[in-house]
Amino acid sequence: MQDPYKTLGVAKNATQDEIKKAYRKLARELHPDVNPGDTKIEERFKKVSAAYHLLGDAERRKKYDAGEIDADGRETGPFGRGGGARYSGQAGGDPFGFSGANAEDIFDEIFGKAGRSGGGGGGFGGFGGRRQAEKVKGPNISYELSLDLAEAIIGTTKRINLASGKSLEVRIPAGSEDGQTLRLKGQGMTGMNGGEAGDALIKLHVHPDKVFRREGNDLHCDLAISLAEAILGGSIEVPTINGKVSMKLPANANSGTKLRLRGKGAAYDRGDKRGDQYVHLTVKLPEDRDDELIDFVREWSEKHPYKAR
Repeated sequence: MQDPYKTLGVAKNATQDEIKKAYRKLARELHPDVNPGDTKIEERFKKVSAAYHLLGDAERRKKYDAGEIDADGRETGPFGRGGGARYSGQAGGDPFGFSGANAEDIFDEIFGKAGRSGGGGGGFGGFGGRRQAEKVKGPNISYELSLDLAEAIIGTTKRINLASGKSLEVRIPAGSEDGQTLRLKGQGMTGMNGGEAGDALIKLHVHPDKVFRREGNDLHCDLAISLAEAILGGSIEVPTINGKVSMKLPANANSGTKLRLRGKGAAYDRGDKRGDQYVHLTVKLPEDRDDELIDFVREWSEKHPYKAR
């Protein structure tokens, strides 16, 4: 959203009364019922109302001027881990900013209560009362939600607080991806003149994980094994997104060997299926010098030469 002061055509040091007067003038000119079917005018009207919602409330205006929120009402701080978020709403508690700044009173002054509510004689009293007030759907609300990889893979529930003041429990489906947007129908701004509410659009941000990498519906991880385990094989403990499991390690495993754990990846196909997890092995030698091992390998390599490259 652009600078709300520019949207309303007022200076940054304008008084609250001057802001209210500017909004009243623009609302009279741009209201959708005065310009039926003109989507460009309607979009401008929404922007003007959103700007008034921000500046018409003294406390909200103070936060904006101090840089605590941006022009969309979003907090300016960075995302937090584990569900930290920021939000935006085009016009606060309703589609055109009719809350917190006496905008209803303004519309009463301009059009009359019957016109604003769509009741009585129909249409806005100030414009002849010939037509019913057109229903206008409320704008959507955008909200950005941060998740850990495990929360995205397994699924979880998060409580969020929208710009409209609503507090919702949001179910994060198992297998959700970074950048995915969840649509909560009817949870956006309220409509005007009986119009349906907009939707809440929840954009997911999945933090990178220290252990796992996601590729499609599969998970990948690296696992170090000892020289003895590499040569002899055996049973080893492997991390998965759901916890540790035992896995059979074949003898003569090498660095770069890739083992698969079926069904340990991300859910897909409405949660009925899961991808796989791939374990990439790396042979790790002892950190301290071992003369006995060196002598053994030297003797063994002389008797059993092989090409490694």
